[in-house]
Amino acid sequence: MDAVAGLLDGPRARGAFLLRLILEPPWSLRIEDEAPLTIVAVVRGDALVLPDDGEPRWLGSGDVAILRGPGHYTVADDAASPPQVVVHPGQRCTTPEGDELSRLQELGVRTWGNHPDGATVMLIGTYQGDGEVSRRLLRALPPLLVVPADGWSSPLVPLLTDEIGKDEPGQEAVLDRLLDLFLIAALRAWFARPDADAPAWYRAYGDPVVGRALRLLHNDPSHPWTVAALAAATGMSRAGLARRFNDLVGEPPMTFLAGWRIALAADLLREPGATIGSVARQVGYGSPFALSAAFKRVRGISPKQHRADDLLAV
Repeated sequence: MDAVAGLLDGPRARGAFLLRLILEPPWSLRIEDEAPLTIVAVVRGDALVLPDDGEPRWLGSGDVAILRGPGHYTVADDAASPPQVVVHPGQRCTTPEGDELSRLQELGVRTWGNHPDGATVMLIGTYQGDGEVSRRLLRALPPLLVVPADGWSSPLVPLLTDEIGKDEPGQEAVLDRLLDLFLIAALRAWFARPDADAPAWYRAYGDPVVGRALRLLHNDPSHPWTVAALAAATGMSRAGLARRFNDLVGEPPMTFLAGWRIALAADLLREPGATIGSVARQVGYGSPFALSAAFKRVRGISPKQHRADDLLAV
């Protein structure tokens, strides 16, 4: 696994909120769900995204927007259109006055709107829990990024459009995996744009020295790495590697490694039959106690609490 793949490997949708919206102007949706990450694809027509803190962005047919929570925003056909629906945490929808949803109607499986032949069709996928998306990835993203239609080509939008309307056994799992692939493809396209202001870790992967160090850490997190060992493996002095790594990645090598190990541990703890001891060995900690201490230092909760919270969310 390379450094970029490892950091993009964080998304893990589980029962994600997925919806197709069909809308005829005037329309306006106020989003206050505070979800960690939402992806919006315009299939037909256009839409205006109005963040509470930030510049508005127009989305045309084929454009994709990724919004990082917990900030609030509005999606509308026009800035002058008053909100008709407010989306709250847990995807509870009300009118602006607080009454239960009445302005939109069900138009099919996972399909809502105000007109069956509306001019605008959008797909919306929302990651609803912090544990579903890598914290390192979230920190790297701006509150709103847009991948224009002419900046990428993917078969995932028509595939997701087709699958979102099905109601078959296992369909939620299919949609979760498609959403993960869609998000990763969109992020990869955005990171590759020269004007994207890609995060430091993405740019660092292209460095011949730091990129190799990142690969080593990702491919073998259980190895007892030290800065000296990394320096020897990359042909740099200890001080030289530490300085170069920190300059390009934005944190020291061992801090990066600790974050990567804990991210892996968080995923591994979800596996049936996993124990804190077995996970500790897989990610490079010598004992369950060492992993528990590191996990709590980074995540603020113990591995046991993390697993219990994860089970409650399923």
